[in-house]
Amino acid sequence: MNILSKIGLLALVVFISGLYVNAVQEPETTDETVQKRLVNDYNVYALPLPDKMDFAGENVPLNDPDIRERMDRELLVNTYWQSNGLLMFKRANKYFPIIEPLLKKYGLPDDFKYLAVAESGLDNVRSPAGAAGFWQFLQGTGREYGLEVNDYVDERYHLEMATKVAAEYLIKSKERFGSWTLAAAAYNAGNAGVNKQIERQKLDNNYYDILLNSETSRYIFRILAFKEIMSNPEKYGFNFRQQDLYKRVPTYTVKVDTPVTDFAVFAKKFDINYKILKLHNPWLRDTFLKNASGKEYLIEIPEKGYYNTTGQ
Repeated sequence: MNILSKIGLLALVVFISGLYVNAVQEPETTDETVQKRLVNDYNVYALPLPDKMDFAGENVPLNDPDIRERMDRELLVNTYWQSNGLLMFKRANKYFPIIEPLLKKYGLPDDFKYLAVAESGLDNVRSPAGAAGFWQFLQGTGREYGLEVNDYVDERYHLEMATKVAAEYLIKSKERFGSWTLAAAAYNAGNAGVNKQIERQKLDNNYYDILLNSETSRYIFRILAFKEIMSNPEKYGFNFRQQDLYKRVPTYTVKVDTPVTDFAVFAKKFDINYKILKLHNPWLRDTFLKNASGKEYLIEIPEKGYYNTTGQ
């Protein structure tokens, strides 16, 4: 092959390579192709409402246009808040197996697990108003129902104990209003607040007929949206594998009925650190426990092999 042929072949190779590079780069750099990919790879749809919905066996009147719009809003908001939705699926795998049998034990319908999702996102959060834990109790309400709340122990953060108190509160509200739906609304607005509006508006005890404040007006529909989405993940575009979900670390309990001078030292006795101790016992609020009364506490300790404790 002469020199001119070699030059021609080299030029052809460079030209073809340039076409290939441009073809590869084009979807990333051209406005038209970016727009096409955006439309094809990510679509936002109006969501058809289910034909029927219920909360704790009580019918949702979806034939009412106001009810349909309120339900549609919460379904849209919670479907397209994808990051939060995935977190709820992940946390539910960890915590629903704890909550579900407790609800059954204390006489609450299973749907109330979605109330905990709406309240706290299944996290031990604290609201600006001072409500705390999965079930978001205020200090006064927690103490009224027998929870210990002080600088050293706050049982609003104890999932099992707080679930029992939530059940007691909701059952009393159900007895007062005759409806699980209104009991759930009263969990948000307070029994007195709901009762006041029923009397002012001269209505029967039907949540869907009462004009309430904005938060409580949305509250039941948020719970219903979580129920619908979390019961039908693929229908609403949530895709995950079992290994993607959070899992509960097995624990055993240690009885403590004396003061604890330093929980960091206490934790090391069980080959864990203070952080891990608090992860499993968020109701312990300080680094020590006075316990002058000799009250018995059950402290959860994780089984060995689940945490890296090389620093111990």
